[in-house]
Amino acid sequence: MNPVLRQLMLAALAATALTGCEQSATSTAVAPVEINHGTSCALDGMLLADYPGPKAQIHYAGQAEPDFFCDTVEMFNIYLSPEQVRAVHGLFVQDMGKADWDVPRDHWIDAKNAYYVHGSKRRGSMGSTIASFAQENDAVKFAAEYGGKVYRFADITPDMVALDGGALHDSNM
Repeated sequence: MNPVLRQLMLAALAATALTGCEQSATSTAVAPVEINHGTSCALDGMLLADYPGPKAQIHYAGQAEPDFFCDTVEMFNIYLSPEQVRAVHGLFVQDMGKADWDVPRDHWIDAKNAYYVHGSKRRGSMGSTIASFAQENDAVKFAAEYGGKVYRFADITPDMVALDGGALHDSNM
């Protein structure tokens, strides 16, 4: 066989193999993991089950368990940080249109498809939080009752999620 033709065939075979690997790695669905009484926040070790408000989780490539966050603000702060370079395979928040605010369990939704209310008077585990909803009408209803403005995932900016000592102002801790 012609050496040039052989090299071309090997290169094509390698490219096909790599493409197949990429497709299988990205087509694997990531599912949210439910919290339990021992689930702690990746940032500060707080037990998620002990605090009100929406929780969040980030699934990273090559990491078996997600990083959990006791507040959506923490999740956004990490995700939107310029230092965040790990490959993210999934972001989940709780649908507060269905979950109990004081004892949120279950009702995980894809964070990128959610509606968010920033600036409400409802407090989460770290004080001010960003409420998350699967349905726009639930977010609008929440904002009408508790204040705040409705945003989509792409509209949340780093300055909206600064971790500036919210725990210092939390009277529930």
